[in-house]
Amino acid sequence: VVERAQEVLIQDQEIQRRERELEATVKQAADAEKFKLEKLAEATRNKTMLEAEAEAEAVRVKGEAEAFSIEAKAKAEALIMQQKAEAMKEYKDAAMLEMYLATLPKVAAEVAAPLSQTKKLTMVSSGQSEVGAAKLTGEVMNIIAKVPHMVKDMTGVDVTKASHNFRELFQNGLRNKLEMCCLSVKADLFGATLD
Repeated sequence: VVERAQEVLIQDQEIQRRERELEATVKQAADAEKFKLEKLAEATRNKTMLEAEAEAEAVRVKGEAEAFSIEAKAKAEALIMQQKAEAMKEYKDAAMLEMYLATLPKVAAEVAAPLSQTKKLTMVSSGQSEVGAAKLTGEVMNIIAKVPHMVKDMTGVDVTKASHNFRELFQNGLRNKLEMCCLSVKADLFGATLD
């Protein structure tokens, strides 16, 4: 009976030893796997944070560059407008005439634009006036001919009268003044020197 009790005790101790050994082996492996997973998760989190920070920095730098570009463009446009205003102040009607003449082709294009979309045009005549393309061209020209009157009504500048004086003003330095104005604007924008 004592022998049997000792055998049971030894078996119990062996079972406990094996359980501890198994627990140590399994627990160590589980702890190692847990540690590995924690480190991987931490590395992934760090990588994600670094990528997000880098992307945010890139967006910030790009935004600053765009803001600088917009600011430089706005300053250039303001400078050009200021130079134009000074030239217009000096030459008043001639400057308005120059703007009018520069705009006239655009007006003609806008007046004629709807006609370019026309697929079929039927013209009816009573026989007392032009017909066909001549009539159509005449209508466009009539609209364009009214533009000087509209300019005078809107701005107070009589471009017809101003056009008679334009050649003299142009020959007496308007062209040189406008060229110097443009060169001055370019020099201010790009740091160039005027020759």
